[in-house]
Amino acid sequence: MHQLTVFFDGHCPLCTKEIALLKQLDTRKKLHFEDIHAIDFVYRYPYIDVVSADKRLHGQLANGQIITGLDVTAKAWGLVGHHKWLQILRWPVIRWFADLAYLVFARFRHPIARLVGGKTCDDQCKF
Repeated sequence: MHQLTVFFDGHCPLCTKEIALLKQLDTRKKLHFEDIHAIDFVYRYPYIDVVSADKRLHGQLANGQIITGLDVTAKAWGLVGHHKWLQILRWPVIRWFADLAYLVFARFRHPIARLVGGKTCDDQCKF
């Protein structure tokens, strides 16, 4: 049984690179990944709003609870036993600033990918 399902933007080169690394490190199969742009995604996960999930990373814990943003990132990396320092970003005072920084990053992830030489999705990412 997976402990976390990560709903990710498969059109985002930075996102897919991180997901590929998580998949490689997930030797115990604690994670499950779903591309929010998959043709049948809305039928399999009708309770996940694709527009919302495209703006902010979404995840679902094994108990059904939906988590978002850096909570998903920290949980995923913790489950594969790497980047445990990310838990610091969930501490109460730091959390607010980290979440704000995450929202800025998430909003501009496609231009950031272009700046660092990654491929972009161009018009296919627009809803």
